[in-house]
Amino acid sequence: MPKDSIGSTIDNGHFCSRGGEVRYYPFSAFLKQHFGERVHKITLDAGLTCPNRDGTRGTGGCLYCDSRGSGTGAATRYTSIRQQAQAVQHNLIRRYKAHKFIAYFQSFCNTYAPADMLKTLYDEALALPGVVGLAVATRPDCLSPEVLELLAAYTKNYMVWLELGLQTIHDRTLAAINRGHTWQEFLEGYWRARSYPLLVCVHVIIGLPGESREDVVETARALGALKPDGIKIHSLYITKGTALERLYRIGTYKPLEREAYVTCACDMLELLPPETVIQRLTGDPDPSELVAPLWTLQKQETLRMIQNELQRRCSRQGARYRP
Repeated sequence: MPKDSIGSTIDNGHFCSRGGEVRYYPFSAFLKQHFGERVHKITLDAGLTCPNRDGTRGTGGCLYCDSRGSGTGAATRYTSIRQQAQAVQHNLIRRYKAHKFIAYFQSFCNTYAPADMLKTLYDEALALPGVVGLAVATRPDCLSPEVLELLAAYTKNYMVWLELGLQTIHDRTLAAINRGHTWQEFLEGYWRARSYPLLVCVHVIIGLPGESREDVVETARALGALKPDGIKIHSLYITKGTALERLYRIGTYKPLEREAYVTCACDMLELLPPETVIQRLTGDPDPSELVAPLWTLQKQETLRMIQNELQRRCSRQGARYRP
């Protein structure tokens, strides 16, 4: 059986206690199962926008999203996706001696354009040597049949992940953060995507305004019932120039303490299927842009605390999941 980097044995997504135990199914292990080595993401900015920015569903974007669409802003520094991807790939090779890559379209909404335009962007990134996969972050209300068919066509030669932003199942919160879609609309988009041979990853955020631990548990239970291929979880952090920063400055929003985040993250892991790949358990804010909470910069410590809390509970991913 393949092994992950800290010695756990992988068996169809389940982890057995062996040395340094992993109590959830990390993305790194999933990729090593499929490709036999570490795979690195080439993070890309296609320079697109979102329907809750351009007036289609709203303006201003999500409450927590900055002017770069929570991405790198690299589209303003390069003349093509190919140049952008080559620069990132070069750094990964130099720093990690990387051989295999996933082209990850992260910023804004990466299916929110005509299919022929998207094909040009995707093709440029996939043409680089060593690229074995494509990951596309988007919204559930931006999944036209033409775009889904385009993404499905790539699955003949590449691993393809479609990442759908949800954040929470609670419509009151979705309205408060200016998402511009409902839980029902997410479900419609999710099941539309599931009819194609794509790997679907769902994004959720812990610590949204007005949400309690029970709200997070309800979101986790609902997602568990959907059985997504993957999930990304992180705390709500505040970056400069966002609407959320204004709320923080006037005292109407207070971010979670790390201990509360760890508790909720462990609750969520327990309620997810054991075979769901955990693509992320913390965010990666730009230190120069982060306002609060500062503990989000201490990624490894947060991951250690999550592992310790699961161990304290004698628990693991899927422990409270009920099909």
